[in-house]
Amino acid sequence: MPDRVKVGLIGSQFISTIHARSLKHCTAAELFAVASPSPGNAERFAAEFDVPHHWTDYRRLLEMPEIDMVVVGVPNDLHCQVVVDAAAAGKHVVCEKPLCLNLAEADRMIEACRTAGVKLMYAEELCFTPKYVRLKQLLDSGALGQPTLLKQVEKHDGPHAAHFWDVTRSGGGVALDMGCHAIQFFRWMLGGRRITSVYAQMATQVHGDKTRGDDNALLILEFEGGCVALAEESWTKRGGMDDRAEVHGSLGVAYADLLHGNAIETYSSKGYDYAVEKAGSTVGWTFTIYEEEWNYGFHHEMAHFVDCVQHDKPPLVTGEDGRAVLEAIFAAYESAGTGRKVALPFKTDAQRPIDLWRK
Repeated sequence: MPDRVKVGLIGSQFISTIHARSLKHCTAAELFAVASPSPGNAERFAAEFDVPHHWTDYRRLLEMPEIDMVVVGVPNDLHCQVVVDAAAAGKHVVCEKPLCLNLAEADRMIEACRTAGVKLMYAEELCFTPKYVRLKQLLDSGALGQPTLLKQVEKHDGPHAAHFWDVTRSGGGVALDMGCHAIQFFRWMLGGRRITSVYAQMATQVHGDKTRGDDNALLILEFEGGCVALAEESWTKRGGMDDRAEVHGSLGVAYADLLHGNAIETYSSKGYDYAVEKAGSTVGWTFTIYEEEWNYGFHHEMAHFVDCVQHDKPPLVTGEDGRAVLEAIFAAYESAGTGRKVALPFKTDAQRPIDLWRK
């Protein structure tokens, strides 16, 4: 059992910054190395977060025997190869969402980690978000009775990095980028109940000049036992983030809003520094987030994964969970493309979710 888990970060942009800040709050973790192919990025990142080693080639990072765990924060199309390489190097892996581009890649990643005897942990922060953890406690306690309807809403005015708009790299639009949060949130809230069907409507309403992907999506999921879940995902909302959930049950209802009460309502005709925010413009009305990593559960998520490595515990969110989410995402794009409800299990050889919608 290592006294401190030495962590390597693969990636140096927005999400890796969130990971670094969160790991800095975890006394059991030590940020040991960072890798980024962009000239100067890894060096700058290492200086900012006092990381002793930096590389432009992530494979050099994986060669370091001191590293116990890597956190993968690179574009979606790179996830599979990086995870497979990390497993071959004997490193435990935390992989950002979505797990990868397709189900074949997911199976390859899961098998590579299983064969190597390392943990594949899926970074879904909503399972660690303090407000949502309390929401789940209310449901699990019986205070709301049997769940009948779950809702999750996440909306803003578009991604912060160019690769999200490129469906050949991202694999899809907002249903993939943010819908994956909702799907795992629903599965977690319902204790891992099986999804029986998915129905989805998608459109490119505002950002057709930037992407072939969907920028608005509605997903309706049916779960075994009869509960229905509705996800509303958008890249077209002005005025800052909207991030909330509802649980309706036979004995009650509960609402959780991640930003109202956890943000400063702000109006600026000029805008302000959005470097630490999630996405979009700050001109006009916005919700200025403070202690974002804590409010969104990143501190708790990273501490949990470090503890799993340090004490050989099973993680709360696994590579198999990431695959289940991806299967539902593919079913959603199939539904949006055909106009029909799609039953699960859903098998497909499609290389990207978007391929099932833009046939």
